[in-house]
Order: sequence, then C-alpha cells, then structure tokens
Amino acid sequence: MSKVFPIPFGPDAATSSPVDATFTLLRKAGIVLAGSALLAVCAHIALPLYFTPVPLTLQTFAVLFLGLVLSPQMAAATLCAYLAEGALGMPVFALGPLGSGGFAHLIGPTGGYLLAYPVAATLTSYLWRRMSSNTGRGFTGATISAAVGSLPILALGAAWLAVLTHASAQSILTVAVLPFLPGDALKVVSAAALAVGLVRLRRRIG
Repeated sequence: MSKVFPIPFGPDAATSSPVDATFTLLRKAGIVLAGSALLAVCAHIALPLYFTPVPLTLQTFAVLFLGLVLSPQMAAATLCAYLAEGALGMPVFALGPLGSGGFAHLIGPTGGYLLAYPVAATLTSYLWRRMSSNTGRGFTGATISAAVGSLPILALGAAWLAVLTHASAQSILTVAVLPFLPGDALKVVSAAALAVGLVRLRRRIG
C-alpha cells in the first residue's frame, strides 16, 4: 500500500514534461511562502513576559503543524525560508527589544528558539511518517511526534540563552523552559488535532 500524505507535499512524482516540472516548482514555492506567512502571523500573536526576554507566541504551534502536514524536505525548506526572510529584515519575527526582524534577531535572546525551528519541523515530520507506516495517521502518533519535535526548540532556546546571559542552569530553567511547558503542551495537542483533522477531511473528499 502506498503512503498517504496529508496534502500532496511528499516525494515528487516523476514529471513528464517541462510544464509539469514548472508546475511542481511553482507549487512548492507557493507552499513555502504560505507556510512562512503562517509562521509570521503566529509570531505576531505574542504575549511578552516581564521576567524573561522570550515572549509567549503561537510560533511553536505553527512549526509543529507544518511538520505534521509537510514532508520532511518541505518542512525544512519552509522553516529555513522563514528564517531567511527574517534575517533579511522582513517583519516576520515576534516583536521584541531588537525589533521585528534582521539578522541581529537571530543572535539575540530568542535566537536559539528560532534556529531550532527547521530541526523541530523536520523531526516532527519524519517521526509521524515513520509511525504512520505501521499505525496510520492517528492522533496519538501525531501528538507524540509533535511532542518530541518540540524538545529541540526548548533545548536549543535555553542553551543559547545560557550562552548569552551566563546564567545558572536553574535560572535558565526558570526563564526559558518551565514557563513555556503548559503552553507548549497545548500547542502540541492543537497541532496534532488539526493535522489529523485535515488528513481525515482529505480522505473523505479524495
């Protein structure tokens, strides 16, 4: 039985003409742009916290959701494109002390979280596809994949903040990890539920 992708972003079928190749390229570019736009919108849905330079945003939800609905290659490409847009000064990052964009944002207090996004999305995508080959694209598998995929974000974000601030491990846990665990759990569940819902919808109409 062939693998079923939630939406047609999986391995490319062989193209039979230059027109097909061009259409495939344009479709991929559109997916990347749409995904980076979703990330930008979620980045600006933010709640600053007085005790940490890291705001609460919906970015993690978008990263995990894209990991679940895109192939690993497309997930990595979309997240890398998003970081490139921000580095070039486009207003796609969450507002903060360093403004909303530019390369300086990537090496600022939230840089570790941002740079972990391609890893998180790719890992989430890879895990769900491995799980679904045996168990199907169910909610449990999606939740586990998204939960594991969220770990690099917290780990790299905390590590980068520790390097910048030279704070103790306890302080880093207090300002960069623990406050975000409840929200991240909710984002994991929400991303999994939405992704599985899209899979089921596609099967019904497909």
